[in-house]
Amino acid sequence: MPELPEVEVVRRGLAEHVVGRHVERTRISGIRVARRHVAGAADLADRLHDVTVTAAARRGKYLWLALDGDDALIVHLGMSGQLLVEPAEAPLEKHCHARFDFTDGGPQLRFVDQRTFGGLALSPLGDDGIPESVAHIALDPFDPEFDQAAVVRLMKRRESAVKRALLDQTLVSGIGNIYADEALWRAGVHGERRCSALTKPTLSRLLDHAGEVMEQALGQGGTSFDALYVNVNGASGYFDRSLHAYGRQGAPCDRCGAPIRREHFMNRSSFSCPVCQPRPRGPRLA
Repeated sequence: MPELPEVEVVRRGLAEHVVGRHVERTRISGIRVARRHVAGAADLADRLHDVTVTAAARRGKYLWLALDGDDALIVHLGMSGQLLVEPAEAPLEKHCHARFDFTDGGPQLRFVDQRTFGGLALSPLGDDGIPESVAHIALDPFDPEFDQAAVVRLMKRRESAVKRALLDQTLVSGIGNIYADEALWRAGVHGERRCSALTKPTLSRLLDHAGEVMEQALGQGGTSFDALYVNVNGASGYFDRSLHAYGRQGAPCDRCGAPIRREHFMNRSSFSCPVCQPRPRGPRLA
């Protein structure tokens, strides 16, 4: 799943090319794209007729289009979901599952998803402007109301591995596997260190690094490891060239030269430096 920088890149593209436009017709093919919308694909397409997109918003990795009428279209990008702004006459992508036509006759918005892990769903907007289905997601480090000190206090009380805490979207949102590994490398902390065993300044420094690395990735259009992550114009990000840990198994650490190691953690891979980020003693934490 794309992480905060990649989703923010897409959100900015939607804000530029879609917000303020009036949807004339929505066409949805297949049922998987609407599986999170309980009433089904036909109902979703019908309710996305004759509506205006009023905002493109995000919390952490969660993206939505606010619509007039107090609903929001939640967009789950999954592993390979793409939102593309293209001329209506452009050839239809093989894995295009939804098309939005606008009354201004301008470019379409298309939802393309090769692996079909993503999808679309409607959710009522709360009084705070956050869709009800996203309300449980914590603020992310880019949110002006993000309270880092409060998050540090919560992390300090946990007995779980610190990487698990970073990935907990109800604690702090937006950080996924890539940027967690990068923040841990920058902080010189192994992901299996117990939260409660780390000092509050260390935890705060780790969150600082997470925010810094995501901001830098955003400046480079996000991280693309294949052609499946693109912005609304179809362009890939290139922050993968600046990664220090993630995906660099066997490559020399940019700080000390030791080969980067790959370990299993929470059914995924973790990358770290065995010298700069020594593994904690004792049994492994889940």
